[in-house]
Amino acid sequence: MALKAGIIGLPNVGKSTLFNAITKKNILAANYPFATIDPNVGVVYVPDERLNTLAKMYEPDKTIGAQYEFIDIAGLVKGASLGEGLGNKFLSHIREVDAIVQVVRCFEDKDIIHVEGNIDPLRDIEIINYELILSDLEIIENRIGKIEKKAQTTNDKESLKEVELLKKCREKLSEGLMLRLIDFTESEQKILKPFNFITNKPFIYLANVSEDDILVGSNKYIDEVREVAQIQNASIVLMCAKIESELTDLDEESKKEFLKELGIQNSALDELIHITYHMLGLETFFTVGKDECRAWTFKKGMKAPECAGIIHTDFEKGFIKAEVMSYEDLIEHGSELKVKEAGKARLEGKEYIMHDGDICYFRFNVTK
Repeated sequence: MALKAGIIGLPNVGKSTLFNAITKKNILAANYPFATIDPNVGVVYVPDERLNTLAKMYEPDKTIGAQYEFIDIAGLVKGASLGEGLGNKFLSHIREVDAIVQVVRCFEDKDIIHVEGNIDPLRDIEIINYELILSDLEIIENRIGKIEKKAQTTNDKESLKEVELLKKCREKLSEGLMLRLIDFTESEQKILKPFNFITNKPFIYLANVSEDDILVGSNKYIDEVREVAQIQNASIVLMCAKIESELTDLDEESKKEFLKELGIQNSALDELIHITYHMLGLETFFTVGKDECRAWTFKKGMKAPECAGIIHTDFEKGFIKAEVMSYEDLIEHGSELKVKEAGKARLEGKEYIMHDGDICYFRFNVTK
């Protein structure tokens, strides 16, 4: 399931440093605009203590965590929607992701150039959001121009409904309102889905702060970003990208000790991954055994055959039943056998809606 979160922001705000920390890849993180030209893609493993516990129980040959993609997109600048900087090329990359992480610089450092000349998070957020709005408006104008006259001539109900909805979106965007803040009906969202509007995607503001301010949890810049996030019903994560990048080469125990010495309870990177994961409406089911313990990502509300298809398309095509037990029941009773003896193991059919923490064995049969 190739779900993606995109990292955006102005040049030199810490996007590439953050991406290095997320994916443990050594990509170019330089002190000048447009160091990142092509989007970098990295697979993220979601920290999950349940999988670690299952691995201790089953002692498998392999343990594989749930995962999705983070994409580092080149820094946007004022006028990107009109071709400034590297222009619409990167706005198209943003359009392909499922959620957006906007990195905002909230620290002073005279050695790191700010493309706008000084630190001002509200201005930076406004620049980025304005470019995203203009990009969506351009798509709307082009689409209305193509179908409005024909829709009126033919009196086609579906086309007229689409034009009306797009005009509503145009009006809201022209007022500076992001589409994700509008309460669209389910049918309206279905019409809008193919357009992949950037401003209709879930949003996280990531405040990149100094080592001192991550301990305090506040400064005048952070407070400004918090206020914006609250108004826009967006999430906010505080992170010192420098600290997170230093954590990447440490094992889990050393990482915990390092954070403890700094006086930090949890890694901001883990918090970002979890928030993004759940914001996308993702949950996890497990498959277990001596050969492999694995966490699989699925969309909340998916049925058993669809989840079986995430493992292999044949599992969905020939789905018969799913043997299911919950992680909580396995931990409570201590073994699969005892779960069965307690009557907590179940056989579920095609209509079963999967739950976070389900442990599954899929029965299937594919005839050639």
